[in-house]
Amino acid sequence: MRVIFAGTPEFAAAALQAILAAGHAVPLVLTQPDRASGRGMQLQPSAVKRLAEARGLALYQPERLKDPATHEPIRAAAENADIMVVAAYGLILPQAVLDLPRHGCINIHASLLPRWRGAAPIQRAIEAGDATTGVTIMQMDAGLDTGAMLLGESLPIAADDTAATLHDKLAILGAWLIVDALGRFDALQPVAQPAEGVTYAAKIARSEAPLDWRRSCAELDRQVRAFNPFPAATSTLDDTPLKIWRATPVSGSGEPGTVLAVNADGIVVACGEGALCLYELQKPGGKRLAAGDFLHGFPVIAGMRFA
Repeated sequence: MRVIFAGTPEFAAAALQAILAAGHAVPLVLTQPDRASGRGMQLQPSAVKRLAEARGLALYQPERLKDPATHEPIRAAAENADIMVVAAYGLILPQAVLDLPRHGCINIHASLLPRWRGAAPIQRAIEAGDATTGVTIMQMDAGLDTGAMLLGESLPIAADDTAATLHDKLAILGAWLIVDALGRFDALQPVAQPAEGVTYAAKIARSEAPLDWRRSCAELDRQVRAFNPFPAATSTLDDTPLKIWRATPVSGSGEPGTVLAVNADGIVVACGEGALCLYELQKPGGKRLAAGDFLHGFPVIAGMRFA
């Protein structure tokens, strides 16, 4: 097929790579404009842009698509394209754009719809304690991930999965599934999403990062894993803000936030129920460190309180 592709991060780049490897032609790639990032705040191209440039593909980076005049490059490409594939693009596609390809637009969504429609399905699935997630290939409409489903595949969430590790697993699954969908597109039967079981995965905000030690150790463990790598769970000890990168629930009891035990393997902190052993931490301006290395430069003793 001739596929217009729209996507931005690594999750989308994996799908684009698979589409190209399967022999489909890609007359146009849409991705978000370069964004400033890193300590130097230099403009950085998206993962999809890097791949498109490496493969010599036509590239389009609109700031937004509200103005009909911004649709012209897509309209021109759609004259000789069969379909548009969208994966974590990050811009809303107006109905006028959705209608341009002869077979419309299909989306690679990192959840089993209708659960976790929205911007952060991977993180919210971990945070909620879901046992499984997956990828859905769906037809796009004007709603927020409300279109009919074409294909779906589930994936278990491991007890130690972070948003980063689960992202990588789902990227591989999504790449495989979109190639499968394109290979037998005419035979696929759209199925409307059920009205029951709808949940929304709101975008992750930095304001959600602080750990509330009054919550259970299981809940805090999920928060730590869901917010790794962004924005990272945080807490304050001895007036110093710390990022908590890796932890696990353990037995223990005490006033929430109190350090119960300290050794080279970890820092055990009391929660509202049980305790959390912190294995990897980071202080401002420092590197992510295993607990033993962290303690060399930041002494912690039992009885101290995380806030």
